[in-house]
Amino acid sequence: MASDLVLDLPSDLASIEEAVDFVMERCSGCGEDPRRLRLNLRVGLSEALANAMLYGNARDASKRVKVEVAFRGSAITTRVTDEGEGFDPYHLPDPTSPANILKAEGRGIFLMRKLLDEVYFNDCGNSVTLVLRLPPFRDDVEVDGGARA
Repeated sequence: MASDLVLDLPSDLASIEEAVDFVMERCSGCGEDPRRLRLNLRVGLSEALANAMLYGNARDASKRVKVEVAFRGSAITTRVTDEGEGFDPYHLPDPTSPANILKAEGRGIFLMRKLLDEVYFNDCGNSVTLVLRLPPFRDDVEVDGGARA
C-alpha cells in the first residue's frame, strides 16, 4: 500500500485520540459525506488502534503501532499494524449473541466490520486494513436549488 501518511505510535492508549484527530484533519476534504467520515472512520480507526495496543502489543510500552493511510479517489485505506504475534480474526465470539452480550471480546472488530466498507487482516492477524469509500465531490451537482460554492 502506497501511503500518504504514516504514523509510528507508542503502545499508549493516551496516544489514540491525538493520532485519530491528526488523521481526521488530513481527511477533512474527502468525499461528500463528512458525517460518515467523522463517525465511521473515527470509530473504526480508534477501535483498531485500541486493539493493537491492548491485545496485539499486550500493553507493552516497548512495542509500537504503525498506522498507514492512503487517499485514493474517494477511498480512504488505513492499515494498523502491531508488533504482536497476531490472532485469528475469523474465530471470535459473536458479541450480539445472548451468551456473549456482556463480554467485551469481539466488539471492536464487530464495529469495524459494520462501519467500514472493507476490513481485512494479514495472514498472521497482527495487521488490519480498513477501507472507507465516500462519494466524491462533484462540482456539477446542484445543492438546494443553487450551485455548490
